[in-house]
Amino acid sequence: MEPINTIGRRKTSVARVILTEGSGAVTVNGVEAKEYFPLLAQQFKMNQPFKLTGTEGRYDVQARVDGGGITGQADALRLGIARALVEADAENKPKLKAENLMTRDPRAVERKKFGRKKARKRYQFSKR
Repeated sequence: MEPINTIGRRKTSVARVILTEGSGAVTVNGVEAKEYFPLLAQQFKMNQPFKLTGTEGRYDVQARVDGGGITGQADALRLGIARALVEADAENKPKLKAENLMTRDPRAVERKKFGRKKARKRYQFSKR
C-alpha cells in the first residue's frame, strides 16, 4: 500500500496526515502523539476513527499540525485520519459518517467590527 495524504481542518488549525500500513504508531510534528496531546479527551478524539472502523494498530500516522490551539489541532487531526481511512477502504465511510467524523466543522471566530470592543460586544452606553 502506498502512503495516503489527506488534510483536516478545524478553526484555524490544519493537519496534514500521511497514513501508511504499520504497527499503529502515531507521530505529530515529530513527537509521539501521547506526548503532543497529553489530555485523555484529545487522545480519544485522535483515536476515535480507528476505534469506529476497527483498525487500531493497522496503520501508522505521521501528521504535521499547525495553527490554532491544541484542541482545534486534535479535531483537525481526527478529520484528517478519518478522510485517510475512507481513502484506504471505502467501506469505512458509513461508520465514520454516522458519527459525524467526515464533516468539517465550519465554526470559526467571528471577526471584530469597527466601533465595537469585540465581534458583538459594544462599548458601555452612558445616558448622562
